[in-house]
Amino acid sequence: MTRPNARDLEVLAPNFKRRLSGVTSTIVQLVPHQSKRLRIASCGPDVLPANVPRLPYRAFPGLWRAPKTRPTRIWHARRNTEMLAGVIMRDAFRMPLSLVFTSASQRIHTGWTRWLIGRMDAVISTSARTAAYLRVPNSVVMHGIDTARFSPPADKAAAKADIGLPPDRKIAGCFGRVRHQKGTDVFVDAMCALLPRLPDWIAVVAGRTTGEHKQFETDLKERVKRAGLETRILFVGEHSPIDPWYKALDLFVAPQRWEGFGLTPLEAMACGVPVVATTVGAFPELLVEGETGHLVEPGSPDAIASAADTIMSEAVLRVRMGEHALAHAKAHFDLSREAREIEAVYEAVWRKAERRETTAR
Repeated sequence: MTRPNARDLEVLAPNFKRRLSGVTSTIVQLVPHQSKRLRIASCGPDVLPANVPRLPYRAFPGLWRAPKTRPTRIWHARRNTEMLAGVIMRDAFRMPLSLVFTSASQRIHTGWTRWLIGRMDAVISTSARTAAYLRVPNSVVMHGIDTARFSPPADKAAAKADIGLPPDRKIAGCFGRVRHQKGTDVFVDAMCALLPRLPDWIAVVAGRTTGEHKQFETDLKERVKRAGLETRILFVGEHSPIDPWYKALDLFVAPQRWEGFGLTPLEAMACGVPVVATTVGAFPELLVEGETGHLVEPGSPDAIASAADTIMSEAVLRVRMGEHALAHAKAHFDLSREAREIEAVYEAVWRKAERRETTAR
């Protein structure tokens, strides 16, 4: 992709983290979509895919001049470090920036974070739950996903075979980083309870295990081996792209103990897969209980197993829930809707900046 010209940019979406995270995933999906309507780029370590427009640090001197088409350039931060960089560039270096922050956190913010948020020109929250923790005016804009990329397969059996899984088995999946916070152990324990009496099902755990969580993963594999299910509960590691794995599923489980937002249930639903999820993050705002799947309290393998059992054991219910999940995701969580709502926040910020300029004259 051609490097953008700093002078032309209307929006910068920094990504200061090298490892894949939910925030990084949002930028990877959203920025290329936003670039269809805005002059936008990301910046930070060179870890993003080639389709994400990116401004190198050496081009930053061009940010001292406002874009040709706007009174200011928006710096859209999603982490504390990115907010701080924006504050320094705007207030210390006097760059013509307006600062926007997206918060996905569902906890009481530290004094430092509250100070940074207070320096923003606009704040976006990713769910009503998140908004409740903010002490400043904010706009709720829930995440969306690319419903063209995440979509049902033409042939489910072929989708399974394409990724090396048996096409004649039903598959329950749990995707995301393998760690206690993500509830991977809850999923494994639930599947250990269910699979012995559901011989046509297997389970798949897909996701990265970082160094400090290797023993956690090892313990889970030992647990599976003791249950005699090592050929039916599979740890397949991290995969990119991940959408072929969603397309192969018949049930998705999001067993998190804590989550900021959580895109995985949306990605599964957009592929026509029913979901069992815990009542954390934005999950209660994403699922429709009893229609697109089930919601359960976090940390309970029994609750996950009970909710999953109703879907895994009843083919007609599973198909109906999958159809409702697909329709719900497409109607309410398409990426274009998120992009439009964020753009509306940008436009409001630019209008305020224009009024300040007019008053200053």
